[in-house]
Amino acid sequence: MAQEAAITLTIFHNRGGTPARGGGRTEHLIEAVPAGAVCGVLRLTEQGEVVNQSYGLRPIAMRTLERTFAAVAQATAHAGAGRKGPGEQFAAMSTLAERSISVYRRLVYEDAGFYDYFRAATPLDVIERMHIGSREAVRGGVGLEALRPIPWVFAWTQSRRMLPGWFGFGSGLQAARERHGEPLIRKMLAEWPFFAHLFDDVEAMLARTDLKIAAHYDELAGDAARPYAEVLQNEFALTESLLLELRGYDHLLDADTTLQRAIRLRNPYLDPMHLMQVDLLNRWRQTRRKDGDLFAALVATISGIAQGLQATG
Repeated sequence: MAQEAAITLTIFHNRGGTPARGGGRTEHLIEAVPAGAVCGVLRLTEQGEVVNQSYGLRPIAMRTLERTFAAVAQATAHAGAGRKGPGEQFAAMSTLAERSISVYRRLVYEDAGFYDYFRAATPLDVIERMHIGSREAVRGGVGLEALRPIPWVFAWTQSRRMLPGWFGFGSGLQAARERHGEPLIRKMLAEWPFFAHLFDDVEAMLARTDLKIAAHYDELAGDAARPYAEVLQNEFALTESLLLELRGYDHLLDADTTLQRAIRLRNPYLDPMHLMQVDLLNRWRQTRRKDGDLFAALVATISGIAQGLQATG
């Protein structure tokens, strides 16, 4: 689950490369980067679950490498074009980003009670003791500022909130539409690969989010969870409604029926593990986190949920 693989593809000749994080389809990542960023070499790091998914079987591995090679070759061929998008599109994107960051930081960093809610309503305390990878979960110090990105995202994934993957995007999109107009947003979605792939990523996160399951985790935080649950529910509803409206979908992932079906088929197997994890968390915490058998069972649920979602975050 914590294993990673570094992959380097060299096309034509070595004229520099762009480090990138894997996780989605690599050809989409390459298509979305600025013109000239990929020029002959692409270096990327694939997470453990993606390594198995993309390279576990020889035919799939060959197909993955072929698609990536083709995308790098195309990007390299167009590297000298220096194409830039219209300034109005960048202005709209700046509005979206600024509003999204503001909404995200106001909740995550500026609300004094949010970190306590996060710790109570996710299995972060278990993840901290699992020693995933080569580094500790915290850098030193206290609070959110000391927490490393992997346990932050992993914990939200386990509780099915997926908060880092979508929270704030809906507010940002709404602000951009109000300031710059819906026709421009639709044009960006149709013509700007980066913007379209950003929509894809947010849509996938929304589809994996399960607010009904998340509500069971909120019970671990008691009454303190209510105001945060309301804020998250409202932002989720706004983001989902705007995305569906702009894309003309009835349901999330209508254009990616393979992933849509996979999520629907996995959920009946994941739901019992989530409920079991909530119960185990409650019992383990009542022992002041000292019961080794309960901890081992919790680790098993975390592994099972991660494998079922095919994501650690």
